[in-house]
Parts: sequence; structure tokens; C-alpha cells
Amino acid sequence: MISRNTVHGAAMLGLGAYRPRREVDNVEVCRRLDVDPEWVLARSGIRSRRFAGEDESLVAMSSAAGRDALAAAGVDAGAVDVVLVATMSHTATSPQVATRVAHAVGAVHGAAMDVGAACAGFCYSLELAASLIASGTAEHVLVVGVERMSDIVDPADRSTAFIFGDGAGAVVVGRSDEPGIGPVAWGADGSQADLIVQEPTWKDVTPGEFPGLRMQGPTVFRWATSRMVPLAQEALERAGVKAEQLGAFVPHQANARITDALVRALALPEHVAVADNVVDTGNTSAASVPLAMHGLLAAGRAAPGDGALLMGFGAGLTFAAQVVRLPAVLAPPASPPSGRRAPSLAS
Repeated sequence: MISRNTVHGAAMLGLGAYRPRREVDNVEVCRRLDVDPEWVLARSGIRSRRFAGEDESLVAMSSAAGRDALAAAGVDAGAVDVVLVATMSHTATSPQVATRVAHAVGAVHGAAMDVGAACAGFCYSLELAASLIASGTAEHVLVVGVERMSDIVDPADRSTAFIFGDGAGAVVVGRSDEPGIGPVAWGADGSQADLIVQEPTWKDVTPGEFPGLRMQGPTVFRWATSRMVPLAQEALERAGVKAEQLGAFVPHQANARITDALVRALALPEHVAVADNVVDTGNTSAASVPLAMHGLLAAGRAAPGDGALLMGFGAGLTFAAQVVRLPAVLAPPASPPSGRRAPSLAS
């Protein structure tokens, strides 16, 4: 049992995902970068990513993922008290994405707001949802992570163009007799905010310029592979769980090399399934963690109810991690992979 002192327990009840139709391989991305596709694969572990079409807006992708999450949870949209949408790629400050998503799915009886915490946005929002449930303020919260990174990435920028992709993932968080979302370990470090920025700003852009995302990749890599290890250990300690009791590890899909480094540093046992869909989704920022969860469950590498360590980190700099029980999906695997069993989490 995950340890969390609350009035009401909270858990993820259902999970949905939306992946854009268009698949973009490294050959296409590299045409404007003057680099070899194999260089991209070696540097990032990414072979392809999805780019959204004109009809696949943030609202459309969020709504599709949200409807699937509600169906998987068996929760009517009218019973949703709060809609939280985590995104960093909304190109308008108003109206927010969340209000339109709430309208689109029929969650019209409660509050809605966007959460801007970049690649940690989903994990941040999951903690907000669990807190709303724990306090008694809400009984059901729809949490969405969604991005159209192709809108804010300069296709000619070698530091970012090959990394990012688009998509959406959503979960329904609700009351649970057994807590399924552990205490969060999180933080922010504004002293390093210049490592990932959008330049120039929309205010300073001149005709012909594009305010694309810029990243100091090597420095971000060193930060992620060092700072995220104690963060993961803190999340495990707060939940009263040991690494060997996990069924899955779902880190933000930033870069395959970062994930590999974290797995080694945490000394995760071989039975722990590690999310690795960065290979064919790229870095989808706030959508990364729910899409990675969905990928594990859809492939049968993990099962609903398995204990998992989630982790998000990115621009800001923002970072968060929590231990959870994996939720149901619309088409869950018939049985766990051979030899796998759900771990018993410590209280």
C-alpha cells in the first residue's frame, strides 16, 4: 500500500491517449539540419515522432484522450469536478485550453485551468488532482498532458528539431479506498531557467523571425542524470516503497540516453518494465508521461494495478516524481507478461 496521509484516498482510474496520424522519421527531420539520421538515433534514441495535422489541435487531441480515459474509468463526464490541462505549446494566452476541453468532453459542471510546468506538467497536475481529491474539494479530476511541439520548435534548429513530437495523454483521478498516488517529490530551479527557452519572445520577434525553442542540450543532460536520481529516491521514500517492489518505471521521455543513465543509477531490478517509447514518439513534453504509461499497458509490458514510479523534468527548470498504481486502459492486456506479477507495495 502506498503511504499517504489524507482525508480521502486518490488513484488514477482510467487512462487514454491520442497519437497524431502523421509519422515523421529521422530522414525527413534531418533534411533541414545537415546531420545524418543515424547521428540523431545515436544521440537521442529517437527513430520517429508524430506531428499533428491542422485538425489535430491541442483541444482535439486532449478531448480524444480525455474521452478514452473517462470510458476506461467508467466515469461520466458530468461527474468531473475539475479539468487540468498541462501544456507548454499553447500559442495563445487566452482562452485557456482546459476550458474548451471541458466543454468538448461534457465536463461542464466544474472548474478548468491550464498548468504550465513544461515536461513536468503532467506530474505536477497529478499531484494537484490527488490533493483536490484528498481535501474533499473534488471527487473526479480529468488530468491531460498535451503538446503540439511542432508549433514551437524551429525545424532548422539542431538543438531541438529532431527531439520533439506531438500527442496527448489523459487520466481520470478519483477517490479510492486504497491510495494509488503517492506523495510527490517536486521542485523548481529558476536559476537555470536559461537552459531551455523560447527565443526571441513573441513581444520581441521581428518580421521573418520565429520564436523557436532553444535548449542547451549537454548541460540539460548532465542536470537530468544527476538531479533526477535523488528525486526518484525521495519519491520512493515518501511512498514507503523500495525499487524492487516496482512493476514499472515511467520517466519523462526526453532522451533514451537519459533514461538508460537513470536506470543504471537507480539500480532497478530487471523485472521493472522501463518506458522507452521515446523511440517512436520523441519528446512530447507534458504528454510524455501519460503516453509512456499507455505504451507500457497497451504492449502488455505492465498491467493495471502495477506499482510505477513516474518522473517528469524540463524547462523552468521544473521536476516532479511520484509512485502510483497504474490505471486501466480501454483495451488492457488480457494478462501480465509471462513471469510478471504485481508487486506488493509497502505501507
